[in-house]
Amino acid sequence: MRTPFSLLAERWQPSAAMVRRAAFAALVMSVVIVVTGGAVRLTASGLGCTTWPRCTGDSLTPTPEMGFHGVVEFTNRMLTYVLSAAVGWAILAARCHRPWRHSMTRLGWAQFWLVMSNAVLGGITVLTGLNPYTVAGHMIAAMALVWVALLMWERSKEGDGAPELAVARPIHQLSYVLVTVVGLLVAAGTLVTGAGHHPGTPQDNKIVPRIPIDYDRLAQFHADFAFVSVGLTIALIFVFAAVKAPQAAKARTKELLAVLLLQGVLGFIQYFTDAPELMVGLHMLGATLTWIAALRIPLALRTREEVALEQLPTQTPQTAAV
Repeated sequence: MRTPFSLLAERWQPSAAMVRRAAFAALVMSVVIVVTGGAVRLTASGLGCTTWPRCTGDSLTPTPEMGFHGVVEFTNRMLTYVLSAAVGWAILAARCHRPWRHSMTRLGWAQFWLVMSNAVLGGITVLTGLNPYTVAGHMIAAMALVWVALLMWERSKEGDGAPELAVARPIHQLSYVLVTVVGLLVAAGTLVTGAGHHPGTPQDNKIVPRIPIDYDRLAQFHADFAFVSVGLTIALIFVFAAVKAPQAAKARTKELLAVLLLQGVLGFIQYFTDAPELMVGLHMLGATLTWIAALRIPLALRTREEVALEQLPTQTPQTAAV
């Protein structure tokens, strides 16, 4: 059975370099959508469009009466289409590349469904009046998208062979412990946001609910995860030096430590200056880069070789339809 994808693949075979560029573009846009989503909240434009999927009950786009906040919120919604286009390019490039790598196509489609589900979650966030728990879920779903986009980009530089560890399994598992702690660090940051100074609407709007936990306690809880993350990162630096881990893993661990320390400085400045919008925005960008830096470490501890063409699965009518 022939499909539009298989017909396009007969006429266009992008190079491996183009597949990598497409995957990288999707990764960049996944970071951009996190930062612009933060800008919506930090400019108090979270309810700039009062409903979803329309901007108002009668208009798809913001009306002049909605002013600056309506434009900011609607612009962020439109950037979702740019993100979708980047993901679509990655899917098509992976599908049409020869030989066809099914794993790459699956990662592309995983991004597509994450984008769609996060768009719906964003709509629920608006319809629930910026409930802090849905806002936190929206951010975590965006980080899941960054994870899959990063994995596709990293896989585009590897072969399709079975992964072979370059270090002992317990050390590889330790790197995933670090990823888990950094993930909890990011999640704790969303709770601080939910109880913090920027609800996403003007400060005199008392309708937006907040997490009913003391802000200082949540900030300390977040800082505790930061200290654990730094400690584990330093430990891994020494472990990697002792076991002669791949140079890429050593470099990536040092990069993570640098980003964590910078994030710590930003966090303390943010806390003691009453969370100015610019500092919070930089901290959100830093959180995304911290997540990426942590995820790249375990990926540097294994290799995947190219698979010989004769070892690739034969394409059947059923697989050709994917």
